[in-house]
Amino acid sequence: MSTSAPATPTEPSPRLAWTRVDPAAYQAMKGLETYCAERLDPILFELIKMRASYLNGCAYCLDIHSRDALALGESAQRLIVVAAWEEANHLFTPREQAALALTDAATRLGEHGVPDDVWARAAEQFTETELVHVITAIATINAWNRFAIATRAVVPARP
Repeated sequence: MSTSAPATPTEPSPRLAWTRVDPAAYQAMKGLETYCAERLDPILFELIKMRASYLNGCAYCLDIHSRDALALGESAQRLIVVAAWEEANHLFTPREQAALALTDAATRLGEHGVPDDVWARAAEQFTETELVHVITAIATINAWNRFAIATRAVVPARP
């Protein structure tokens, strides 16, 4: 009978260090990020990023944005339940609910796009200019998720 210690998981390795391979691509993405950060409420921006990252299964972005949101004063409870926000919608403002619903629809684009009721709900909460900002934020985090997932960005272990 073997008494060896159980195997410890090894940290995965990334496929591609894309930010070093083509820094201009990273700067273009960073430009979109900055654009959104300058135009959206920081907490709303982080909730959008968390929700899309949950939907896309992007652990790297979830790690980054949960830390960012906590640093802004967001509660751990809301960050955890944003994964099932509709069941806990009382924890989110009507404006946040509309942004999360739009994030869901625009991230999971189906054959018929964003449903009219989701759009109407968002249009009740945001001006047209604000809708552009919210949609830009949704598109940006979806692009970040795709870079992180495709290149296997590694979530560092933290104490």
